[in-house]
Amino acid sequence: MHNRALDRRRIIAGGATFVGAAMLPRLGAAQAGLGSAADPLAATRKFLAGLESDKRQSATFAWNGPQWRDWNYFGSGDNIKPGLRLEQMDPAQKQAAWAVLAVLLSPDGIEKSRNVMILQDVLASQGNMSGQRSSERFSFAVFGAPSETGAWGFRLEGHHLHQSIAVLDNRIVSVTPSSFSVNPNRVTAGKHAGLVTLRGEETLARRLYGDLDPKLQARARVSAAPMNNILSYAGKERANAQAVGIAAAELTSAQRDLIWQLIDLYAVDYLVPALAETQRARVRLGDREAVHFAWSGPNEVGRAFGYRVIGQGFVIELGSVDPVAQHLHTVYHDLANVLGRAE
Repeated sequence: MHNRALDRRRIIAGGATFVGAAMLPRLGAAQAGLGSAADPLAATRKFLAGLESDKRQSATFAWNGPQWRDWNYFGSGDNIKPGLRLEQMDPAQKQAAWAVLAVLLSPDGIEKSRNVMILQDVLASQGNMSGQRSSERFSFAVFGAPSETGAWGFRLEGHHLHQSIAVLDNRIVSVTPSSFSVNPNRVTAGKHAGLVTLRGEETLARRLYGDLDPKLQARARVSAAPMNNILSYAGKERANAQAVGIAAAELTSAQRDLIWQLIDLYAVDYLVPALAETQRARVRLGDREAVHFAWSGPNEVGRAFGYRVIGQGFVIELGSVDPVAQHLHTVYHDLANVLGRAE
């Protein structure tokens, strides 16, 4: 029998949960959730209402089923992800789909999403999997029944792009996993020449590592080889939350500012202002001095590198899939609310 009370306890952002020996900070009951879901609810209902029955069926899935849990922005085959793709929508339906994103993502978040999509066209124009890549091969999906009560979710997913939003009782309770990944990060030719999608994600981290004194660099550098992918993929979101590298307590004030600029870039800046405000407070709930920064590989522009930022309640990762740091995978997880689930 379905246990609604158990679902509520698993999803709602209150209390505390443990990962290994580390207690993850959670929002108190009076502050449950990150913000109202009224606008996303209205926008999602409008999006679904504008779809023909077959398209609506393609766009909708059960809440907390395998499609929700098995998120995946990695490329494979024809790069088709569960949901209704932009390439399957008419103009009005596309407008409605983007309207859902507009009440969740900031202008910077929308622009970054569009840039990740554009990179699929850049690769196709270079003969890389032509016919299997498109800036419109990105899927919009709704999980559960959007309602003022109960749990439901929304997702945008495609090659190198993933945004999952979980809702409970008309409150947004989770905005992760979140990934803006790229190939190529730096477009050097064609009509999009000069586009750099993850400029801050690379430059802030390189600046922080480069500013460390040699002894701290040696301790922060957990591997001579770069990370060639993220570690915290589907089903492993909490498996790599152990603090490694160096703690923020050992950094100078300027270096701590850099690490929090980097954290905000992943966890805050891509969201609309109302969500960003509560999200900024959420990522600062734990011991700020205990946030760790870990580096792998060399620190030379044009060479593969990787890093992880690990807090008591979150994990951020970047890995270079290729040797020249053009193909970068990233992810941000809220450890206490993986896909809106507290267990």
